[in-house]
Amino acid sequence: MSIWPPVAVPLNREPWRNGVVEKFNHHWRQKFLGREELKSAAAWRKNSFKFEALHNARYRYSKLGGKTPLESLAAGEVPLCFPPCQPSPVQPLPKPLKGKYHVIRFIRSNRRLDLFGESFSLPTVAIHEYVWSMIDVRKQSLSLYLDDELLDERDYRLR
Repeated sequence: MSIWPPVAVPLNREPWRNGVVEKFNHHWRQKFLGREELKSAAAWRKNSFKFEALHNARYRYSKLGGKTPLESLAAGEVPLCFPPCQPSPVQPLPKPLKGKYHVIRFIRSNRRLDLFGESFSLPTVAIHEYVWSMIDVRKQSLSLYLDDELLDERDYRLR
């Protein structure tokens, strides 16, 4: 089943511009990275997790109503859960045998769409826009959309 527009990733959002995330990144760089001597990856990882725990318990954000991240999380009605740890897959992954796969990419001024190591040229109208790509394994096709407008459809052999 194909869903348009993809509900999980709004096309008009850019996660790297999320103010809370950027504020944490700034705080991490300033209060941790700028003060810690990085002697080993293990020590860096341990101390980074320690900093994150202290930050989440003490640092307050106006966007969270003046709460710390842990207070905001505790006030939520949905419990936080993480998937079980699994080993990373062996690369490259086998090609899929069925289904439709949706990928969203931001197109820069070079008009290139990089899709799993393959590069496609797009029309000028796609510059600085998010393009939604749908790979249909049964049809062996690639459809490219800008908002709800079909930009291009082409063969895309997976087998």
